[in-house]
Amino acid sequence: MSIPFYQKYHQHYDRAYRNKELQSTLSQYQKEEKRKSAVYSHGSAAYTLGSAASHHGSAAAYRHESSAAYSHGSAAYGLESAAYSQGSAAYGLESAAYSHGSAAYDHESAALSKKSAAYSLGSESLSKRSAAYSLGSESLSKRSAAYGLGSESLSKRSAAYSLGSDSLSKSSAAYSLGSEAYSHGLKDSNIMIEDRSYKLSPKAKRAKQSLLSEEKENKAIDYVVPVFTGRQVHVSGITDTEEERIKESAAYIARRNLFATGEGISATRVATSSSAEEQYEKKSRKVAIRESAERLALKKTLEETEEFHRKLNEDKLLHAPEFVIKPRSHTVWEKQNVKLHCTVTGWPEPRLTWYKNNVPINVHTHPGKYIIESRYGMHSLEINKCDFEDTAQYRASAMNVKGELSAYASLVVKRYKGEFDESYFHAGTITMPLSFGVTPQGYASRFEIHFVDKFEVSFGREGETMSLGCTVIIHPDIKRFHPEIQWYRNGVLITPSKWIQMHWSGERATLTLAHANKEDEGLYTLRVVMGDYYDQYSAYVFVRDADAEIPGAPASPLDVECLDANKDYVIISWKQPAVDGGSPILGYFIDKCEVGTTHWSQCNETPVKFARFPVTGLIEGRSYIFRVRAVNKAGISIPSRVSVPVAALDPADRARLRSHPSAPWTGQIIVTEEEPAEGIVPGPPSDLHVIEATKNYVVLSWKPPGERGHEGVMYFVEKCIAGTENWQRVNTEIPVKSPRFAVFDLAEGKSYRFRVRCCNSAGIGEPSEATEATMVGDKLDIPKAPGRIIPTRNTDTSVVVAWTESKDSKELVGYYVEASIAGSGHWEPCNNNPVKGTRFICHGLLTGENYVFRVRAVNAAGLSEYSQESEAIKVKAAIGGGLLHGVCPELSGKAGGLTDYTTFWEGMHESSQPIFDTDALLKCNAKFNRHVLPSSSDKLRSTGISEVRETVKNVPTPSPQKGAAKQASKIQPGDPLALEKMKAKKDIAAPSPPYDITVLESVRDSMVLGWKQPKIIGGVEITGYYVNYREVIDGVPGKWNEANIKPVSDRAYRIHNLKENMIYQFQVAAANLAGVGTPSPASRSFKCEEWTIAVPGPPHDLSCTEVRKDSLVLLWKPPVYIGRNPVIGYYVDVKETEATDEHWRSVNEKPNANKFLKISGLKEGVSYVFRVRATNQAGVGKPSDTTDPIIAETRPGTKEVEVDVDDNGVISLNFECDQMSPESKFVWSKNYEPIEDESRLALETKGGKSKAAFKDLGEDDLGIYSCAVTDTDGVSSSYTIDEEEMKRLLALSHEHKFPTIPLKSELAAELLEKGQVRFWLQAEKLSGNAKVNFVFNDKEVVNGEKYKMKVDRNTGLIEMIMDKLEDDDEGTYTFQLQDGKAKNQSSLVLIGDVFKKLQNEADFQRQEWFRKQGPHFVEYLGWEVTADCNVLLKCKVANIKKETHIVWYKDEREIMVDEEHDFKDGVCTLLISEFSKKDAGIYEVILKDDRGKDKSKLKLVEAAFADLMTEVCRKIAVSATELKIQSTAEGIRLFSFVNYYLEDLRVSWLHNDAKIKYTDRVKTGVTGEQIWLQINEPTPHDKGKYIMELFDGKTTHTKMLDFSGQAFDEACAEFQRLKQAAVAERNRARVLGGLPDVVTIQEGKALNLTCNVWGDPVPEVVWLKNEKPLLADAHCILKYESGKNASFTITGVNTIDSGRYSILVKNKYGTETSDFTVSVFIPEGEEEVPQPQPSKGDKKKV
Repeated sequence: MSIPFYQKYHQHYDRAYRNKELQSTLSQYQKEEKRKSAVYSHGSAAYTLGSAASHHGSAAAYRHESSAAYSHGSAAYGLESAAYSQGSAAYGLESAAYSHGSAAYDHESAALSKKSAAYSLGSESLSKRSAAYSLGSESLSKRSAAYGLGSESLSKRSAAYSLGSDSLSKSSAAYSLGSEAYSHGLKDSNIMIEDRSYKLSPKAKRAKQSLLSEEKENKAIDYVVPVFTGRQVHVSGITDTEEERIKESAAYIARRNLFATGEGISATRVATSSSAEEQYEKKSRKVAIRESAERLALKKTLEETEEFHRKLNEDKLLHAPEFVIKPRSHTVWEKQNVKLHCTVTGWPEPRLTWYKNNVPINVHTHPGKYIIESRYGMHSLEINKCDFEDTAQYRASAMNVKGELSAYASLVVKRYKGEFDESYFHAGTITMPLSFGVTPQGYASRFEIHFVDKFEVSFGREGETMSLGCTVIIHPDIKRFHPEIQWYRNGVLITPSKWIQMHWSGERATLTLAHANKEDEGLYTLRVVMGDYYDQYSAYVFVRDADAEIPGAPASPLDVECLDANKDYVIISWKQPAVDGGSPILGYFIDKCEVGTTHWSQCNETPVKFARFPVTGLIEGRSYIFRVRAVNKAGISIPSRVSVPVAALDPADRARLRSHPSAPWTGQIIVTEEEPAEGIVPGPPSDLHVIEATKNYVVLSWKPPGERGHEGVMYFVEKCIAGTENWQRVNTEIPVKSPRFAVFDLAEGKSYRFRVRCCNSAGIGEPSEATEATMVGDKLDIPKAPGRIIPTRNTDTSVVVAWTESKDSKELVGYYVEASIAGSGHWEPCNNNPVKGTRFICHGLLTGENYVFRVRAVNAAGLSEYSQESEAIKVKAAIGGGLLHGVCPELSGKAGGLTDYTTFWEGMHESSQPIFDTDALLKCNAKFNRHVLPSSSDKLRSTGISEVRETVKNVPTPSPQKGAAKQASKIQPGDPLALEKMKAKKDIAAPSPPYDITVLESVRDSMVLGWKQPKIIGGVEITGYYVNYREVIDGVPGKWNEANIKPVSDRAYRIHNLKENMIYQFQVAAANLAGVGTPSPASRSFKCEEWTIAVPGPPHDLSCTEVRKDSLVLLWKPPVYIGRNPVIGYYVDVKETEATDEHWRSVNEKPNANKFLKISGLKEGVSYVFRVRATNQAGVGKPSDTTDPIIAETRPGTKEVEVDVDDNGVISLNFECDQMSPESKFVWSKNYEPIEDESRLALETKGGKSKAAFKDLGEDDLGIYSCAVTDTDGVSSSYTIDEEEMKRLLALSHEHKFPTIPLKSELAAELLEKGQVRFWLQAEKLSGNAKVNFVFNDKEVVNGEKYKMKVDRNTGLIEMIMDKLEDDDEGTYTFQLQDGKAKNQSSLVLIGDVFKKLQNEADFQRQEWFRKQGPHFVEYLGWEVTADCNVLLKCKVANIKKETHIVWYKDEREIMVDEEHDFKDGVCTLLISEFSKKDAGIYEVILKDDRGKDKSKLKLVEAAFADLMTEVCRKIAVSATELKIQSTAEGIRLFSFVNYYLEDLRVSWLHNDAKIKYTDRVKTGVTGEQIWLQINEPTPHDKGKYIMELFDGKTTHTKMLDFSGQAFDEACAEFQRLKQAAVAERNRARVLGGLPDVVTIQEGKALNLTCNVWGDPVPEVVWLKNEKPLLADAHCILKYESGKNASFTITGVNTIDSGRYSILVKNKYGTETSDFTVSVFIPEGEEEVPQPQPSKGDKKKV
């Protein structure tokens, strides 16, 4: 019975146990060998000779001779028996002692009897007999001694006896298993000694005793465990202890006998026939050393052989864990203890872990709660004082290298329903379940909860420990009941973890962040729940970035998550950091680590900019964690917080395993699959589509096939460039297991198509449908900059910042806010975790300083440009103490994710803040600033500002005009920075200033302004305008004030709450997506007074369109001020631009009621200006502002609207433009008003053409139809439809519509299934009055027995069917149609060869119909070469049933197919893998059942076979990958992979266009699917262009590689590095073995540990204790001999020697450390094992 490693610490592992095991290990040898050897049976030469003398009664001389001879033989035999002592613990020890005494026989023969007596004490019976004989035969001992000193003849006879005793030698040899005496004495023997050491029952290695020679030869130094545990740094996976225990062989316990140094003495006996002389031979020291070396060499050979056999059989010793006794479920009452037991077997000894609800139980985090014990395979979990929270499912998970097994048990804790014991409720309880609610049955009707010593807004740094605390006072105080304490972050309930600890002392609640990260930043809420009542308090916690390890490096990413995990694939997402270190972030590195190890590996070679990355190549069933690092030009950031572990499993398997997961500490899940019943080639996958595409990769997703049998499937992904069919396999080496795959190494800007094949053990299936062409590039755009930034005062150290969200942003993650002291230019992040709302409170600001703010949006594609800077705001407390609930009714709401409660705005962010419209915030801020808070830009004013129009288009609100104006004013024409920014924004810029500001209406307290659109709109539509105004007092202008908060879309705006009779100036700024443009210069001064004139005010917003060389159309908007009567018309005035005002002339003599007018009679090339005057009954009003100068000219390429009537009679207006920009649009209008009624007009635009089609042209459609193209230089045109034009178009439409009956298809003949002939045609449309005449050879035929006719007027289908074509049916067939006035006819001529052909086909079809009544071939046997270069014979069948069989033949010999085809898809295939010449022949397939049979042949011989082989070789050549370079320690290899290699494919290599001559240095070959060219020890002459030529028999396919320049240098450098690395690896310092992991030893014993070290040069050795250098002294002896052997000896251990020891070896090639732990214990009441009384010379066994 073996003892697990962790039980060696217990008292049961004592000396008695070891002795017992030692004896039981050798019991089988003792029983077997007792019968063979009298020497083994009795154990001493003296006893054997004494017994022989007593039995035979021989003469004393003979007795002396025999005794001495055997004594000398025993001396040699004792020396060699040391080898056997490794297998026999008891006998070997005593034999060693005896042999040591016998070795000194020549010098101290008088002590022979004493040493024989000492030797005889090996076993109880043997000791008694040997002792009796040794002590009783004094005369024999004396004679033996005398004889040993002087009898030469007896010595010779003894030597002869020693060499000649065949039976004794064989028995001794068999017993000693390879002793030297046997190997030297029986050289002529053919007997093989079987090495049985590895056949014994598996026993764990035990500590062995070593005996020191010289002065310590009689002192035991306790146990030396020969376990090799050398290791390097960062080695992970299976522990060294487990690894060595796997390799352990329990066949025997090794022992070593050390002999005193000195001159070797042995006795030799020579047998002679003529003389009976005996003599002693004394060997020289040289001979003795040589023989000793030979013995050691032989011993080493035996040990190596034994180790080889042990390794061959070590797997036979291993088996997976197995529960002998599983834990049992329990139901207990509260406060009771419960103990769960289980027993586990397995080899190596399984490691067992306990889980509660799949969370590992840690006894250190709950001291006294759990007690876990493990002893001799028996494991227990004791739970003390169970409470209700202990109700859970408990799992015992046992694992070793062979697998993992779990057993489950449930624990249910019941509560008493009677009186509560007050002692059960104590202050340490954190939460009280709501079942103990105090209302309505409780004692209090309402609780008052107060928070004292509250935690405020906190600032921390990554890696620091932060603590939030708050004292809670509850009234009334009921001692029996305690509150439930809950903590929330951003509205999400927080649960305790290793990073977050919570504590409730009864009065104070605390939350501790043990290692703060940016993910911990957010709004923290403490909620105190008392039954049905609760209250809460919130404050924000900011976590700043830790200091970068490299100056200038970016901050670490955050929120690393695992998405879409599958069998071997997972998508990693993260958020970009707010701090880039001063230079743009170039990308990110993703690292992975298998759970249970500490080895991190990088997943991507080059940085990726997209904040999502697919990681492939995971091992199914293993768990992984991930982290991300950012990189810029300065360096790499510190890693992010690791992700939550994710298992590489199929989602279905993960859901199934949730209730029974594996032990998480290993990260390994044993995945088993159902054994397939029969192999079925899987069908094609379905729903293949691209789910994500970036410039670095494309992610594909698909659904597994429905037809795949019972086994799992894997997938091959193929790609081809769009427009070609050159499919290439992406994953050529290993198929993927997940229905997801990321394709890398795609050319950016190119379009690709993809498809997927399934494969299993039965073969590779058909490909799926290819995807649509996908262009490689980033599909997700970087978000646009947020809009208008509005800062508002809050407290003395905080400011509320609001903004409008980014327009058209997809997958927005959030926003980063930055603050800067005005004028400093130094920006600091306000938040390190993106906020999702459009409002944030920036804390930690300096009181009294002026700050400006800016915002960036974040999504997976990256960070947007910075928004426009806000206006500066001074940090000071707002009047009223900041934003409170109720100040802005629009902003009242509930915190997301929390129960209803009063919301305080202080510190509120993200999910905990109310959801509201930003516009409401802006309006609220405007009102708030006027009535409550001082303005952020000037003092509080009494003049209110509000908007007159609410019909604003749904456009994003731009940034504030003031800050934008300041920024725009700094940008001068030609500024390279401005040009660069405009280019970054896709060539758009802020618009130029509006101009010609005028007053359209004025009343006592308001004025309406009008202005003209900017001349430069910036390449994108203007989204709105901002108006400012200022007072002018005594000619001195005042300060500018904002007139509107929201942008206005019209070019007219009413400003309210002005002062009557006050003089005002105005300015206007335009805004587009690029921002707010420069404000216009101040307008001329206007007086705010009420207009009382009777005539109308001026029209406004004049514009010109449809400019031609002699005409144009003028548009305007009516006046805002209409006077006393409604406007009845308009007069248009015109003059040349350079003319004076006296030259104004009216275009129309009578008022024009429309708001447009076409002005004709202009002179080409002359510049004109226009104005408009409105008139009413009182007269003509003030003229409008003049238009900009317009030159009368027709621009080159100008096109007009054209009318068209198509074949269907549809009337449409068409306009074409070739001057469009990507943002241009066609805008149709009727009478220059937008078309709102789309029921009469259908608009269609394709590219640069637009069409307006009338659905039913009528009188309601009369008017002027114009089309203008936006974002152009006034491209427009119009078309007038009056009554006469309408009649003309309708007539033309009817003529087009009804001249003839349109036909969808002409008369045609087709064959039906049974050989019938069908004549048919189809008209577009037939009315109910349509008639059809059927004519054959000018004679009308009617429906009857021969002709069957049918007319479907709904579909227009006309047909005539004839059952059979006779010879007299040759002629012309005509169908005549008439529908009202419309007529049409179609004829078909069937004469001569045409008729004969149709007749023959009809007969054949009829015969085919009969053939198809049974099983038949739809497509006959053919071949194709698959993408895998295999040959697929296939045919398509139909009309089959279950009884239908298919049989394949080759050369008339049936081909045995493993499985019977199920005909499910109607295709029969025969796959010939790795097609070659042996597969040539004639293939035939027969389809048959009881209805008949059909067959098909395919000849693959001669030319047909050659064509097929050529195609196979071509496919193989096409499948070749590009040449790649691989550096090895021997040289450089150029290689390419093919699907498989065929000898018919000729391979040749060229270097610089010359064929390569192969030598020992340069050679080529094929290894599997790899074709390679090996260049050993490359030289500069090997540079150049390499071409691999693959000749398929017709075409030569080449793969070229330029192996020069950097590629050659890098490859050679890598070769040299690998070569040097190989040398360094061979010569580095290392610990070869000899040290255990753990040594448990009793106090007072001696400890000796040895190990072997190696290295070239000879390494240095340093011993450490608890990571501190260990110095040698008398107590601790450290030796290092010959540069190979290092030993560690403690003469007498005590408790202070316990600790962790290490040996450190190093040389110039490397360093290695081997650790072991020494545990010293003091036995308690150690039981003494009965021992025989030791006599003099005995050694105490330990």
